[in-house]
Amino acid sequence: MKIGVGVKQYETVIGLEVHLQLCTKTKAFCGCRNEFGLEPNSATCPVCLGFPGSLPVLNKQYLEYAIKVAQALNCEIAKRMKFDRKNYFYPDLPKNYQISQYDMPLSENGSLETVKNDGSIKKIRIKRVHMEEDAGKLIHEQKGTSCVDYNRTGTPLLEIVSEPDMYSPDEAYLYLTTLKALLKYLEVSDCDMEKGSLRCDANISIRPAGTKPLGVKVELKNMNSFKGVKAALEYEEKRQEDAVSSGEKIIQQTRLWDSDRKVTESMRIKEQAHDYRYFPEPDLVPFEIDSKQIKKIIEAMPELPEGKKKRLMESYKISEYDANILVSDRAMADYFESCIKIYSGAAKAAINWITSDILKYLNAENKQFSELNLPPEHLMGMLEMIDKGQISGKIAKDVLVDMIGLEKSAQDIVKEKGLSQISDETKIKDTIKTVMQGNPKALEDYKKGKQNAITFLVGQVMRATKGAANPAVVNKLLKEELGGV
Repeated sequence: MKIGVGVKQYETVIGLEVHLQLCTKTKAFCGCRNEFGLEPNSATCPVCLGFPGSLPVLNKQYLEYAIKVAQALNCEIAKRMKFDRKNYFYPDLPKNYQISQYDMPLSENGSLETVKNDGSIKKIRIKRVHMEEDAGKLIHEQKGTSCVDYNRTGTPLLEIVSEPDMYSPDEAYLYLTTLKALLKYLEVSDCDMEKGSLRCDANISIRPAGTKPLGVKVELKNMNSFKGVKAALEYEEKRQEDAVSSGEKIIQQTRLWDSDRKVTESMRIKEQAHDYRYFPEPDLVPFEIDSKQIKKIIEAMPELPEGKKKRLMESYKISEYDANILVSDRAMADYFESCIKIYSGAAKAAINWITSDILKYLNAENKQFSELNLPPEHLMGMLEMIDKGQISGKIAKDVLVDMIGLEKSAQDIVKEKGLSQISDETKIKDTIKTVMQGNPKALEDYKKGKQNAITFLVGQVMRATKGAANPAVVNKLLKEELGGV
């Protein structure tokens, strides 16, 4: 097969495995606290440490949260399921096996839709969502010394396994951000990658463009951010293409992402399922999930992003573009609705301020939207002042920052700092005359038919009044004055 100029010779195929820690009060199979940041090895017991004779008991809330996630991902929830032992030896696994699910998982055959930048929909199939317990955590304190913290051992995990339906690192990144937004809506996890609440392994392979059989996959680990996942995939995509082009064979293996050097390095040859010697967990018998209980759990689920997007568009007549931005963060969407209940006449203005100035402020402060310290009534009070001509949009930008920092209303800040918009025509006329006298070249340009001279003069008036003059009044009076020139 001939490849034309500019056409990629190889196609990249990506599948992702997301491990999600659930925020239950206790661990998956024992009563130990499920909290981050506790004193090392202070939240352990004979069950999670695997002492002889100890017996696991399934956490009911763990199962309920798992069902919510499976339902949100459009999965088929099993009527009957069981747990299995996944056997391997590692210092952070005290039992030398991990309670997981193999051939009878919680759910299978789901899907997640992502929206590309061009507005097109891409559906990613979900192979399965299954339950398993987390391992402990190795702590490398100094060179040559490692410690083990078993607090994390037994933490409730969900493994969300996608089909290999992504064909670029960008598509993988979009899938992860969409999935995280959905999980945040469910309030089953904080999804904090820095705490390890959400971790991702990526399987990537390449194949000749236009062919169907999958290539030899490589698993990537040790990525602690979505941007890190994207960067690792981009590097590995190039590495495999270069290797195959030079006649090398890709081997199935696990590689680690080195975020400092921006490279992947071989860790081990990839294990097969039989290497883990899966067998049914004898201490947890197979069981059926009551259909009435499943229905009750589903009915109690919150409104999900897609449903919220459609409702926002219908209720507030906003564009799909704006709705997509709002529903990407549940806290942001809820904040917007709280704002509209206060002052319904400024829906579009509220969206513009929320998705631009407020997000810019939060990004600069490295904060989540849920951490915004700005009551909706303060923001909408400011927008109402703009609509009434009491302050300009330029002044409002400064007022917004003060409202967040000082926790005061726009009215109070404007009054204290004397920022009220000048609409008095006499005062503005005096400023216009001063500006015209100081800019004879602009007047000459206007006489010659250069209309942008008006824009320049308006800017000079606004500058002279420190942005306090009413722009509409300035434009009106300036045109009147120029009419006599």
